[in-house]
Amino acid sequence: MKHLNNNGTTPTQTERSLTLKLFVRCFLLLLVTSLVLVSCGYRNPYVYSGPSKSIYLTTWKNRTNLLQLDSKIYQSLIKWYQKSGSLQITKTKEGADYILAGEIVSYNIPSLTFGTNNNTSRVNLTLTVRYVFKDLKTEKILLEQSSEVWTEEYLVTPNSNETRDNADAALEIIIDEISQRIYQKSLIHIAE
Repeated sequence: MKHLNNNGTTPTQTERSLTLKLFVRCFLLLLVTSLVLVSCGYRNPYVYSGPSKSIYLTTWKNRTNLLQLDSKIYQSLIKWYQKSGSLQITKTKEGADYILAGEIVSYNIPSLTFGTNNNTSRVNLTLTVRYVFKDLKTEKILLEQSSEVWTEEYLVTPNSNETRDNADAALEIIIDEISQRIYQKSLIHIAE
């Protein structure tokens, strides 16, 4: 099978040569860019690459009526800590370097804005948590939040299933953002 140009003719030797030169130039540009990034010492600040450390991650106390919310936060935190190969999550306190414990204090859905006929059209989902990150060797508290409030807006629709899906998506966003923030803040202390 022959390759045809847009005009229906087969490419000439010159056209094939230009295509090959363009490909080689793009490849070389990509290679040089990669080498510059590696050689300049760039590293991902959200990955711990120091000596191996272990974190005892407790299941958070759930003071809300949302079942499995503590499990969702636990799984999200594990996902974030797995980004760093030198950090291991343990289920026991013995032998761990750090402990991360928390509590889900409240979950609220107050109405925010109103549409036609005084119906709520957007709602703010609010999740309040508290947590502590502690060095078990020195007993020093490295990170503590006694009350941290997270809010995410979602759309209320006439379809109750769609509204529930919107609320679930807003909660997932909050959970991921909480986990990311705790992970990033704790990395600063672990790397010290």
